[in-house]
Amino acid sequence: MAAIRHRSLRRTATAVATAAAIALTAGLTTGCDAVDKALDCVRTADGIADSVTELQQAVENTSDPTQWEESLDSIDKNLDKIGDQTDNADVNKAVDDLGKAVDNVRTSVDNGDKTPDLSPVTDAAGELTKVCTP
Repeated sequence: MAAIRHRSLRRTATAVATAAAIALTAGLTTGCDAVDKALDCVRTADGIADSVTELQQAVENTSDPTQWEESLDSIDKNLDKIGDQTDNADVNKAVDDLGKAVDNVRTSVDNGDKTPDLSPVTDAAGELTKVCTP
C-alpha cells in the first residue's frame, strides 16, 4: 500500500513538473500574462514535488510521528515561499488547497493516526497540475 501511494505521489509530482514545462512553453508564445502564469507554475511545481516527496518518505520510512511533524513543518515553510513567489490567483488557490490538505494530515497525525491518508495531498497537487496546464 505504501509503495502504491509512493508511486502515485511520484507520478503526481512528475505530472506537475511536466504541466509546468508545457505551460512555460505555451506561455512563451502567447503573451506576458501566460509567461507569468507559467513561471509561477514552474516555481510551484518544483516546491510541490519536493514537499510531496518529503512527506511520502517520512510516512514510509519511519513510524515516529515527530519526524512526520518535522516534514509537515518543512512543507508548510515551502508552501509559504511558494505563496510569496506568485501573484496568480489560480496558483495561490491551488497552493492554499494544498496547504489545507497538509493541515488535515497534520491533524490526523496529532490525533494518533499511524497511517495518515495522503490522498488529499495528492489530489491537491493534481489540482495544481490542472491550474498549470494551458
